[in-house]
Amino acid sequence: MLDAIKPLLDSDLINEDTRQEINEAWEAKLNEAREQARAELREEFAQRYEHDKQVMVEALDRMVTEGLNAEIQNVDAEKAQLAEDRVKFQQKMTESASKFNNFLVTKLAEELGELRKDRKAHNEGLEKLEGFVVHALAREIREFAEDKQDLVNTKVKLVREARAKLETLKSRFVKESAEKMTTAVSKHLKAELSQLKEDIQVARENNFGRRIFEAYATEFGATHLNEKQEVRKLHDIIAQKDRKLDEAIQLSTRAKALVESKERELRIIKESNERENTLGELLRPLNKEKQEVMRNLLESVQTPRLKNAFEKYLPAVLADNKPAKASKVIAESVTEVTGDKSARVQEDEAQTESNVFELKRLAGI
Repeated sequence: MLDAIKPLLDSDLINEDTRQEINEAWEAKLNEAREQARAELREEFAQRYEHDKQVMVEALDRMVTEGLNAEIQNVDAEKAQLAEDRVKFQQKMTESASKFNNFLVTKLAEELGELRKDRKAHNEGLEKLEGFVVHALAREIREFAEDKQDLVNTKVKLVREARAKLETLKSRFVKESAEKMTTAVSKHLKAELSQLKEDIQVARENNFGRRIFEAYATEFGATHLNEKQEVRKLHDIIAQKDRKLDEAIQLSTRAKALVESKERELRIIKESNERENTLGELLRPLNKEKQEVMRNLLESVQTPRLKNAFEKYLPAVLADNKPAKASKVIAESVTEVTGDKSARVQEDEAQTESNVFELKRLAGI
């Protein structure tokens, strides 16, 4: 429209004011038309929006409803399947638990049976080992007692046989020693007497010279050293006191040594008397020969142990020959294995006491 009237407006037929009014009117009419068209469009778009909205809501509602129905059906189906699976699982677990329980009971019974067998074998092995140890220990103790008795018998025999030889050797040694000692003493005594004569001669000469010197010194002191007489007297008194003090110390030392020696002699005499009394009481029942043998055996034994040593050597001294070894039989113990633990403990204690008594008997206690 503006293009249609534009040549008119551009021509000189219309003045400027008119052109301006026409343009303003045209613009106002154009704006009014635009507003009206805009309002119509808005109303049409609003109606279309409401229609589309209604359609979309209905479609969405229908779609959600259909989807929810489908999902609910699926969930119901899954729940039913889950319940069915749970029932099947419970049945399977019950069967598996029953089978496992039967298997476990069977294996446990087998293991317990093997454990009982192993324990029984272990107890039998311990009993055999204990019996072997007891037999071996008893045999060793018996052999030790026999060896000890053999040692005592051998010692008594050696003392009895060596006594005569010792007397012969003693007399022979005394005779030969006396002859050799006489020869050696005579030889050395001659040499010592010769030396003594020479020493006496030298001592006489020295004594004669000392007397001459003392006489000269006395005369010289009385003549030239008379002014020091008082000093010499004091020195003599001091020397005399020192000699007396030394003599007193020597006497005290000698007295102390004498007292100690007397006490030692008294103690030795007391011990000797006690030993002689003990030996006399112990050897009184024996004859003279056996008393000599027993005295020789007890010579190196201390006084407090005389009685024990006498009792140890007495059977061997009284016996004429070597005593026969007594054979001792050790009875083998048989133990019945039962399930009663209290009875087994009592049997073990009784067996232990029996073994202890047997060992003590074999040891001679």
